[in-house]
Amino acid sequence: MKIISCIKPVPDPASRLIINETKTWIKDQDLTFVASEADSYALEEALRLKEKHGGEVVVISMGGEEAARVLRSGLAMGADRAIHLLDPKFKGADEFAAAAALASAIEKDGGANLVLAGVQSDDLGTGMTGTMLAEFLGCAHATVVVGVDAYPDRNTVMARRELEGGINETIERPLPAVLTIQFGINQPRYASLKGIMATKKKEFKAWSAADLGLPDEAAGKPGAMYEVKEIAIPERKSKVEIIGGTPGEAAATLVEKLRKEAKVF
Repeated sequence: MKIISCIKPVPDPASRLIINETKTWIKDQDLTFVASEADSYALEEALRLKEKHGGEVVVISMGGEEAARVLRSGLAMGADRAIHLLDPKFKGADEFAAAAALASAIEKDGGANLVLAGVQSDDLGTGMTGTMLAEFLGCAHATVVVGVDAYPDRNTVMARRELEGGINETIERPLPAVLTIQFGINQPRYASLKGIMATKKKEFKAWSAADLGLPDEAAGKPGAMYEVKEIAIPERKSKVEIIGGTPGEAAATLVEKLRKEAKVF
């Protein structure tokens, strides 16, 4: 089986985030980037499927050095080769433009039996890229997947999906297919020293928008379907007030505040 695992670099959750001057995104020049958490679960699932059925795992990411870093981590975990979508023209891509670029790269690489991605990214969290990718590739998909069983001989995959209210459903999809993987489906492995050393010998391609045949109006910000006008840190509306006086006075004051200010009764 050929499995492609999509990885998005996102700011380290431990980083202190500051909104940029235009209020359209955060200042990311000096931030440390890591693989989006759900994408790490997707890569681990891809590696387990490869160990069971054979084949190869290809990791793919879009961005600058931060993308190269998460790709090298994926290779160290056990992926066979990497595809880096590297071009200033990709900057400003939304989910639609990113899915279009990923689909073009996957097709250029000869397609895949399975394409895995996290159910949503840690930064935007919209959960749309995977489904859009399936549409661009013209293949079946399943979302919020918590269990995967592949049957290459039957050219199908069984996906167990998490629904609302703690209910799961199991569906069958024909290959090729795109699956978006839920958090906690497995325990992602750590890269071993042997795996880290092996990355130097593994194929690492870098493709531009021109390599993918994407016109300028379809790549990055020009190809986006929406524009971020402004982002803001949520206002803190809660406050703490210490009520003084005797226990009886404090209780009476509290009841009055609950009635008139909080309006709980």
